[in-house]
Amino acid sequence: MGSPLGDSFRLRTQQGLDGLEKIVGDPSGALIGLDFDGTLSPIVPDPDSARAHPAAPGALRLLAPRVCAVVILTGRPAATAVEYGPFQDVPGLIVLGHYGQERWEDGEVVAPPPPPGVQKVREGLPDALARAGAPDGVWIEDKGRSLAVHTRRAADPQAALERVSPAVHDLAERAGLIVEPGRFVLEARPAGMDKGAALRAFARERSARSVLFAGDDLGDLAAFDAIDSLRGDGIPGVKVCSGSAEVTRLAERSDLIVDGPAGVVDFLRALAGRLPPASGSQV
Repeated sequence: MGSPLGDSFRLRTQQGLDGLEKIVGDPSGALIGLDFDGTLSPIVPDPDSARAHPAAPGALRLLAPRVCAVVILTGRPAATAVEYGPFQDVPGLIVLGHYGQERWEDGEVVAPPPPPGVQKVREGLPDALARAGAPDGVWIEDKGRSLAVHTRRAADPQAALERVSPAVHDLAERAGLIVEPGRFVLEARPAGMDKGAALRAFARERSARSVLFAGDDLGDLAAFDAIDSLRGDGIPGVKVCSGSAEVTRLAERSDLIVDGPAGVVDFLRALAGRLPPASGSQV
């Protein structure tokens, strides 16, 4: 199937092609949504070491003035994603952190206080993992509004994930939280918000006439669901998968698969190159 961006970005579905043609033909109504880890930033063993692809900030600076809005949707704290970009100078960028519970805009973060269940999990998780016999290499990432248990550093990450999963789910349930699975990670977080709900709300806020979302992990499936729902409402959309061997479910549902964060950056730059600069833009 063809593509307005050329043969390097051929769409797999007619709906995806329709969505991309709408973005190119009507960029002032286009909302571009992006995950951070695995999409703009390569996956690394230590999340604190994650940084965006070196060309990602420049690609966003090119694209942002040409479309309705660019929003990063991440499970990380919003300010962390901005710092790890670095994305502070991307014009008009919005970052929705903690699955939409935090909002970074113009250098300021707005967020409600975390629910008490987060503190309950924070206090109980080390003992729960110890009782479950968590192997070496399993560790806890405290995100402030959620707690993530990582197994990527274990000798057998999948076996470690399966060993600790019942304990994490049990503790989260007793604390009134939910568990979001990911690439060798289980994240206990408050219910009521996910990337799909956040994307739909932001699309309504901006009166978007088309929506694209790029992601790589299971937590991004909700955003893909939102694209499908928006299409049902008459708003064209595109689902882009930052491909990896670890997660295949997004690829199965995507309109376009690119080769990891480098492929995402190439796609964003190609898209920006097809759009006219904003009035008065120097990019």
